[in-house]
Amino acid sequence: MKSLLCLSLLLALPSMAQKATEPEVYDNSIPEPTYTEVKYGEHERHVMDVWLAKSDKPTPMVFVIHGGGWMAGSKARMSRFADAPKLLKQGISVVAINYRLMRHAGGVVPPVKAPLHDAARALQFVRSRATEWNIDKERIGAAGGSAGACSSLWLAFHNDMADPRSEDPVARESSRLFCAAVIGAQTTLDPKQMVDWTPNSKYGGHAFGKKDFKEFLESRDEIMPWIKEFSPYHSVSKDDPPVALFYKTPPNIGKPERDPIHTSNFGLKLQEHCKAKGVACVLIHHGVENPKFSSPTDYLISKLNAK
Repeated sequence: MKSLLCLSLLLALPSMAQKATEPEVYDNSIPEPTYTEVKYGEHERHVMDVWLAKSDKPTPMVFVIHGGGWMAGSKARMSRFADAPKLLKQGISVVAINYRLMRHAGGVVPPVKAPLHDAARALQFVRSRATEWNIDKERIGAAGGSAGACSSLWLAFHNDMADPRSEDPVARESSRLFCAAVIGAQTTLDPKQMVDWTPNSKYGGHAFGKKDFKEFLESRDEIMPWIKEFSPYHSVSKDDPPVALFYKTPPNIGKPERDPIHTSNFGLKLQEHCKAKGVACVLIHHGVENPKFSSPTDYLISKLNAK
């Protein structure tokens, strides 16, 4: 329960206005990585740090995607979304990635495609190193917060992006997850759903190159193909992995929220949708009594180490 109460701190995600150039310094609780700044692509942000659990057999892995609205942040935020020391003690390896932020998208259309496809590529890269890193490529779970949570859910629900005929061995690997446990996730990128669930919604237009939420909502019909491609909610199907959603406050559907960007209205509506599709989805917030899982890390350990 102590970990659940700490969600208030975890959900205090930095403002989108925060400078993106923050130092790459991990919390003091994080041990030295086994490998640092491993490149998975050509851009300077295409790097990851890796912590390998000691084991005589392939280990599961937690794949951490930082938050920051796809506009700020770095892999050094990992401790906000996953407890690496606890995972390592449980025989689970960890990787934390950087990815292109919106300002790095360049000619990528829509801009959100850059960070999401980077996450998929990084996951495929990890699988390509499975033998070298002693990783069980079938048991990889994602963790993240806010935009990193949205990215994690997109990976969980999106169709596999593996290209078995590619000349690139990384591209031949799967982009699917075994599970995901996330904090403060935006579960949809559909502005109409957002205002239906939370009337004072204001997030998401930047993902599609829109200057503000008004323009985002007005252009909804025009960009609906993009929304269907990049919104986690719209990709859910019966063969998807189980997920756990952690929020600070209880749902309040149809009412303005103090923090509409991280409202658990997102979680409740995704849970309802997943249930209809036959996908396991756990929703935990401060209004839940005696939650089965006290943190995303506990959920991931339960799933990844299940016999």
